[in-house]
Amino acid sequence: MLPTLADVLALDAVRRGNPRVVAGADRLDTRVRWVHVGEISDIAHLLRGGELILTTGVALPEEPGKLAEYIADLASVGASGLVVELGRRFIGELPRAVVEAAEIHGLPLVTLARETPFVQITESVHARIIDIQLEELRASEQLHEVFTELSVEGATPAEVLSQVSRLSARPAILENLAHQVLACESAGRDTGILLANWEARSRAVAPRERTAYDATSGWLVTMVGARGHDWGRLILLCESAPGPRDIVLAERAATTLALGRLLERHQESLERQAHGTIITGILTHAYADPEEAAARARAVGVPLTGRKLMSVVLRLTEPSAETALNLQARLGELAEATAAACREAKLPALVGALGQNRVGVLLPLPPRTLAEGALTALAERLRTAFPTPFVLAAGSVVESIKEVRRSFLEAEQVAEAAARQPDRRPFYRLPDLRLRGLLHLLRDDARLQTFAERELGPLLAHDAHRGGDLTGILRVYLDAGRNKAVASQRAHLSRPAFYDRLHRLERILDTDLDDVESCLSLHVALLALESFRKESR
Repeated sequence: MLPTLADVLALDAVRRGNPRVVAGADRLDTRVRWVHVGEISDIAHLLRGGELILTTGVALPEEPGKLAEYIADLASVGASGLVVELGRRFIGELPRAVVEAAEIHGLPLVTLARETPFVQITESVHARIIDIQLEELRASEQLHEVFTELSVEGATPAEVLSQVSRLSARPAILENLAHQVLACESAGRDTGILLANWEARSRAVAPRERTAYDATSGWLVTMVGARGHDWGRLILLCESAPGPRDIVLAERAATTLALGRLLERHQESLERQAHGTIITGILTHAYADPEEAAARARAVGVPLTGRKLMSVVLRLTEPSAETALNLQARLGELAEATAAACREAKLPALVGALGQNRVGVLLPLPPRTLAEGALTALAERLRTAFPTPFVLAAGSVVESIKEVRRSFLEAEQVAEAAARQPDRRPFYRLPDLRLRGLLHLLRDDARLQTFAERELGPLLAHDAHRGGDLTGILRVYLDAGRNKAVASQRAHLSRPAFYDRLHRLERILDTDLDDVESCLSLHVALLALESFRKESR
């Protein structure tokens, strides 16, 4: 990044001239592209913009009007400023016409009270410019490989920010244009403090350039997106002014994020990614302190503290007919539709895809809002907007973020059980599962585990030893209500082949599969086994 006029004035070669800003003191952040010595008054047509002009004024016109015209011409071509050495033409101070014209046209104007060799100023500034450009080039080459690899691998915003924070040793934050945090890498700092009152703080930082450092806040801010189509800002929190490498790092990361956004047309939105990351972090204990999860959720506009929390899981009921790509797209559509339904129902919520076949929702219930009412409002709006069959399952209402994982596991269990035999209810909760719900509640009871092992142990050992799936055949048979014709179709086997497997099951289990009570016992054991396995995942 080019030096500013303030940087130039701080150079020893300039300070020896006793500089004084007489106009444009509020524009000292103007960038200096080059330094040019010129004594003639019609120099403007020779400039390209960004030049700092040095002059003694010996060849400037006498008339105030022409002096004002000289200043106007410099401003019109984008000169970064004018430095006038006093003593040769102007004694003590500049004519009022020059100062007033500079103020009117916004051209920074500086006087040097002492004789100063201009060559020393040009050498110092040009050396500074070249050093900065070389440093930026080296940084660009070093960072090019890192971010090219991230782009090729389709890195998520969280992964990009992780690299930014690692390379800069500074916190990095990605926000949308509404100043909501999409991703955050805290670099070891307290996330709650980092994101406190984020929106208000962010709105107060509005640099005019696409990449700029705000000294008041200590933020290095760069826009993310193509010009005219920006969708966010990348922010590095700096305790001191950033160097050229930090600036290149931020701009290269912003480019990678913008490219990733273009490649995400058929994937979930950035907001859904951000929400999904927070939910997954809670479920996997990625946050050492629940307050960090609360701070991240608050930064995306979803308050979790001080409210009762309810976990919701939505599952597509006909995923087998979809290809992997279509299923991912359909799941993304379900997540977006769920988020829209929550907004319509005025229910702030974290909504994100979890895995390949389900969408997770963490719903902080507003005061005086009952769980049943919130679920009904959500289900009604969602079924109108999303016609593809799905089940909506809810876990128990909990009091804190620490208990959310238990609520989500319960909701997943309910969703899995309901998806097997959906009966078009608007939503499902644990009591709706009847026997499955009871077994879920008793899943940690050693007596139930012993019962399941006694009923199914020989069959499970047989499958493990032979690498078969007779347990699956038994499940199909019992789910079909012991109708052998229907079960053979569901198993994609001919009737003789299916009957043969039933006979093998009877020998292994030493039971009669035509006996209702025996089949009931086996069915209960299978349901209990599913509950055990689900809980251990």
